Amino acid sequence: MQTKHFFTDPNHLVLTALNSLTLTNPSLALDRQNKIIFRRPDAARRANKVSIVTGGGSGHEPAFAGFVGHGLCDASVAGTIFASPSAEQIRIAVIDRVPTENGVLIIPMNYTGDVMNFGMAAEKSRMAGIPTQFFAINDDVGVGRVKGGKVGRRGIGGGVLILKMVGALAEAGASLDEVYALAQLANSNLVSLGSSLEHVHVPGRGLPEDSIPHGEVEVGMGIHNEPGSHRVKFDLVELVQGMLLQLLDHNDPDRCYVTRKPEDKFVLLINNLGGVSPLELAGITDEVYRQLKRDYQVNMVRVIQGTFLTSLNGLGFSISLLKLAEQDVGAGKTMLELLDAPAEAVGWSAPVNTSTWDNRKDEPVELTSSNLAEDIHSNLQLDPSTLQKALTTGLNRVIKAEPDITRYDTIVGDGDCGVGLKRGAEAILTHLTTNPPTNDIVATLASIVTVVENVMDGTSGAIYAIFLNALAHGLLAQNTDVPTKITTEIWASALQSSLTALAKYTPAQKGDRTLVDALAPFIETLAKTGDVKGAAEAAWKGTEETKAMKASLGRSVYVGGEGEWIGKVPDPGAYGLAEFLGGVAEGI
Repeated sequence: MQTKHFFTDPNHLVLTALNSLTLTNPSLALDRQNKIIFRRPDAARRANKVSIVTGGGSGHEPAFAGFVGHGLCDASVAGTIFASPSAEQIRIAVIDRVPTENGVLIIPMNYTGDVMNFGMAAEKSRMAGIPTQFFAINDDVGVGRVKGGKVGRRGIGGGVLILKMVGALAEAGASLDEVYALAQLANSNLVSLGSSLEHVHVPGRGLPEDSIPHGEVEVGMGIHNEPGSHRVKFDLVELVQGMLLQLLDHNDPDRCYVTRKPEDKFVLLINNLGGVSPLELAGITDEVYRQLKRDYQVNMVRVIQGTFLTSLNGLGFSISLLKLAEQDVGAGKTMLELLDAPAEAVGWSAPVNTSTWDNRKDEPVELTSSNLAEDIHSNLQLDPSTLQKALTTGLNRVIKAEPDITRYDTIVGDGDCGVGLKRGAEAILTHLTTNPPTNDIVATLASIVTVVENVMDGTSGAIYAIFLNALAHGLLAQNTDVPTKITTEIWASALQSSLTALAKYTPAQKGDRTLVDALAPFIETLAKTGDVKGAAEAAWKGTEETKAMKASLGRSVYVGGEGEWIGKVPDPGAYGLAEFLGGVAEGI
């Protein structure tokens, strides 16, 4: 289990994390002593607005303090990690840190400590003459009715949707009773379920006694390391199938909290519990969405994905489904309009505008593609058999040299140069077998470029692709109106322009210990003499000279032990290119 943290004092960590919110949102202030984040009294605020106060234990960031801001909550009270704030902290937040003239909705999650402490503060607020409503969000179906008993469902990721809606409704000018009624309505139409591959580790504490075995996943795990409903062998497709059944099975009286009809509209929320990479979370969202459409025909009018309510670095996610009520829920707003309403809170990340959703089309986009290799032609001609022989000889030389190139690159690089060049050479040979050269040299070259781009990866693949594309362009620049036999002068001119083009994308020059140390001498000699064999010999000479060079580009820069290979090992890229050019000269 990963136990490394940048902080060892959890109390200091909580305070610094809270203070950071005042740095990233200038409309917020921090009551450090009471761990309250609240909207500054001097910040722009709607008059006659109901105040929304939330909070809970720390460790769920960006919940709950990250949801304070214009259009969402007015204050959040933080406890220590996974522990409720005290009733006194909450009382101060409600009575002294937010406007109370139009009432306050106190809305934590449904956990015993939170309910008691936030509830106690609600009673103190009422005693102070402040119109106050209290609601504990409970959306989890991981624990059913029987096991949940009188405590009821826990509050997890889906509760964020309720906070967003009641915050937006209060910002729109609705009354306290309307805001409270919306919280109840939304909660009755909301189900959530989480799963995790491991328990979390709290900074400053020892390891959890229980660990989830490799290859298993715990379904329904709570956001404070509480056990879930069961463990299963991990397979994402089967995991999602099981989770959706718990969420939507009408035949399960223990967990059926939301029914649905074909015309019902839903919001899907995929929430990161803290430790899942954005890449994997996106893949999870795709799997959940596809199964909901295929197996349940759920009409999802909004899909929201992100990190909203976490369990520290929890290696898991939660799925939430909110059934939308179509009616006006106050201030002339629907639930969907409230979810789409703008909010200045760093924890709310749903940036897609309503108009974009309204213009959504489910039909797949027709993909078109252009085949540049087929579209590029010239009147520059070269005998196909001569070209086939030259390329085949050069490419076979590269394949044969792969062990030496790999050995050199193992010493001065990461060992993949030879394999990459061999893979590219083999692919081009295969291509030439099925697509033999024509007498149009530019069309033939363009088809080879496509192979290089698709097969050769890494830096060397990019360099060859750039150079060959530029070479085709250099040849086209010399195209004629009538069929013309290509000359050494035309080749030399195109090669020189290609080398110039390559310099736009890499600073490599002669003397930097790269393939340019073979390429540049070849081009220079060919331009001066018109002798291909002499140019190939110049490439070999340049390659030999790289043995004495100190690398200034590429991975060789970072490899130590230069004293062991300086004067002995050539640059692998230059060596491979020299082998190819030597083979071309031999095949002509």
